[in-house]
Amino acid sequence: MINLYTETNFCHKYEKEFINWLQNCINSRNFKEDEINYIFVDDVYLHKMNMDYLQHDTYTDIITFDYSVGKTLSADIYISVDRIRENSEIYKTEFYTELARVMIHGILHLMKYKDKTENEKKQMRKQEDICLSQLKF
Repeated sequence: MINLYTETNFCHKYEKEFINWLQNCINSRNFKEDEINYIFVDDVYLHKMNMDYLQHDTYTDIITFDYSVGKTLSADIYISVDRIRENSEIYKTEFYTELARVMIHGILHLMKYKDKTENEKKQMRKQEDICLSQLKF
């Protein structure tokens, strides 16, 4: 089950489409979903989490707490709506396209895709693009 929650004034206008899309991306890679919670927050909220849990004094767009077991995905995924909005302006992309990229990025991490090295980043981006090509909203 994929759930969308908010700790800010954000209202996801494509909630059903995104949930179906995420489920299809998960299932098409032979993974199963358990409980995956997306929590939409602001920069202040996520910055505090980044400091408290990761000791990083930086703003970020996403923090994923992975509770997965094997091929059954479970997580709490926190996303800063402020970062998504700013990144969509910087990269000149539509807000919901940037949001989709960050949401699937969290799922791909649960599937053990990494993004620390250049090669890992290239593989992550390739998988993001494949999934994004399947999203219709």
